[in-house]
Amino acid sequence: MATATPTVFIVDDDEAVVRALTRVLRSADFVVEPYSSPRAFLARAQHDGPGCLLLDQRMPDITGLDLQRQLGPNPLLPVVFMSAYGDVGTSVQAMKAGAIDFLVKPVAADQLLDVVTRALIKSEQALLERQERSEIATRLERLTPRERQVCDLVVAGLLNKQIAAELDLSEKTVKIHRGHMMHKLGVGSVAELTRLIERHTLATSHSESSVD
Repeated sequence: MATATPTVFIVDDDEAVVRALTRVLRSADFVVEPYSSPRAFLARAQHDGPGCLLLDQRMPDITGLDLQRQLGPNPLLPVVFMSAYGDVGTSVQAMKAGAIDFLVKPVAADQLLDVVTRALIKSEQALLERQERSEIATRLERLTPRERQVCDLVVAGLLNKQIAAELDLSEKTVKIHRGHMMHKLGVGSVAELTRLIERHTLATSHSESSVD
């Protein structure tokens, strides 16, 4: 699946800071998109690939915390706050809202590169998890309601004979549903099937908890 280029977004109203950050990041071969205001950043088209956001806290009109709240939880876009002031209260709010770090300006080049690298790795992992979740969900959607029932009972450890009794079907019919189900899901054993369903359950629970 093709994805957008990993991108570092910078939102800061201080042009000198933006130029300095951009220069350091581009010298390390990062793709950078600088913005001088939160409104300019919000006006851009949505970025569906991996990325991270370097976000200044103190800006006129819309603060960094305000922008973070507007964006909402987005594992694909980890937020790194920056401020020239060591405001503990603000940093606590930012971290509670999901920011992965809070840097005090001026930011050292090695610290900047380390944080951005970690943020992009986290974003790429979130993207891979989303893609896997989507792929598994697509496979499961191919199942008929009866095949999904058989799937759940196989994963629960029931034998064909027990499944037949549970669903009031013949054992032969269960075998047919089971064969179709395994083929549609692309698995060749109960162990593979169990791992697939476990990944789907885990990914779904992570997705729901991130929204909450």
